[in-house]
Amino acid sequence: MIKTYSELLQLLSFEERYQYLKLNGAVGEETFGFDRFINQNFYKSPEWKAVRDFVIVRDNGCDLGVDGYEIRGNIYVHHMNPILLKDIIDQSEILLDPEYLISTTHPTHNAIHYGDENLLIKLPIERSKNDTCPWRRK
Repeated sequence: MIKTYSELLQLLSFEERYQYLKLNGAVGEETFGFDRFINQNFYKSPEWKAVRDFVIVRDNGCDLGVDGYEIRGNIYVHHMNPILLKDIIDQSEILLDPEYLISTTHPTHNAIHYGDENLLIKLPIERSKNDTCPWRRK
């Protein structure tokens, strides 16, 4: 199943978007291995840098493009469909098309790949008056 930004936009909450994107992968599964230099060269290319900037602006610098989840550190641009060495060599359409890319934080990126929700950054709990004193709640 090819995942797209258009479909992702139909999901309004961060949790729904995470569930849509998570891969349930495991460390060491199909990676670039000895060909990692090809992957790294791709991520240094002017074409990648331009589309990366476009995606970050499009997503308002928010994790998974969800308002209220502003990224205050390094922003990762995640390929919603895992790329393989063949995709880079053949210049597959999923490499540079914003329809297949989304902004994330590093913890969210890892949670997507490994299917571990414990890696996600938790939002602070909204507090209310007397919320720690059950007998004083109104």
